[in-house]
Amino acid sequence: MYFLGLGLLLLGLKYFQIGSVALWSWWVILAPFGLAILWWAWADGSGYTKRRVMERENQKKLDRVEKQKADLGIKPRKR
Repeated sequence: MYFLGLGLLLLGLKYFQIGSVALWSWWVILAPFGLAILWWAWADGSGYTKRRVMERENQKKLDRVEKQKADLGIKPRKR
């Protein structure tokens, strides 16, 4: 996501000819978009994205269970 944001920032600076970015080559300006595509391909191919989603879902589930226990007045177990 950072690559995409950087690419949009550089694209805007180049388009509106702001600062020294106006003199840079288009290859430099468009490189972050290519890096974003490579990152997303790697993240999806390696399972990184799926693991992150599963971690968030598991944390939501644990938070929901703890909230329900607290609402019922059940003290959490110490491990």
